[in-house]
Amino acid sequence: MDAILEFVKKFPVGKAISIALLVVGCLIAIKLILALFDRVVKKSKMDMIIYKILRVAVKALLMFIAVIIVLGSLGVAVSSLVAALSVVGVAFSLAIQGFLSNVFGGIQIISNKPFQIGDFVDAGGESGTVREVGLFYTKLDTPDKKLVQIPNSAIANANIVNYSSEANRRVDFSISASYDDDTEKVKEVLLELLQNHPLVYKKEDLMPVVHVSAYGANDITYTARAWCANGDYWTVYFDIMDAVKPTFDQKGIAMSYPHVNVHMVKE
Repeated sequence: MDAILEFVKKFPVGKAISIALLVVGCLIAIKLILALFDRVVKKSKMDMIIYKILRVAVKALLMFIAVIIVLGSLGVAVSSLVAALSVVGVAFSLAIQGFLSNVFGGIQIISNKPFQIGDFVDAGGESGTVREVGLFYTKLDTPDKKLVQIPNSAIANANIVNYSSEANRRVDFSISASYDDDTEKVKEVLLELLQNHPLVYKKEDLMPVVHVSAYGANDITYTARAWCANGDYWTVYFDIMDAVKPTFDQKGIAMSYPHVNVHMVKE
């Protein structure tokens, strides 16, 4: 206590006033910069989570600069202090590298918005409906009713497939038939099957089509394509797949499978 009183007695009044004014000036400057930052953010319509993170980071940086300025005016050697804090900052960042990668991954997902709540996606090696997008993890509900939490860093560094982003979706079918059946007949039967489904679009630019896609060792592969509303995808897919075999049986079309023909030769 005596040492502090002695320091205060030796400290010039004018110097104390200038330091006080410097502190007040720094605080005012920080407030003005933050106000300007808030105004810019409002115009940019930035996500609120990212805004809060950036505001805390900007405020911390401004406070650090203000402390360095004040210490420098007091005659403290700030260069060594800055160097020491830099070393501590590097060590700290390395220690929480995984944490930071998830945070920055979350910021990237929130800002780019590759998917929204309720979208069905492939992300981070998992498939499911997006339940929640957090700062550290993204939660998916899988089709078999499991909750999967994926680190945002894994999603940000991987390919993302969003099946719900468009209103319409194309349904692809790969159907095989015997070489003994006429290709035009098979194509006609498959096309009729698609056109008769009530959920399949019959619009001019979204008409169902059927083509031969491959000639295999045992059969011919046909690719049938139809368009429907995104939410009707699985209904259309399973309805058509369920109907293919009964329809082929009714029309006399054989669905081939791997087999071996043995020819007996009489001597």
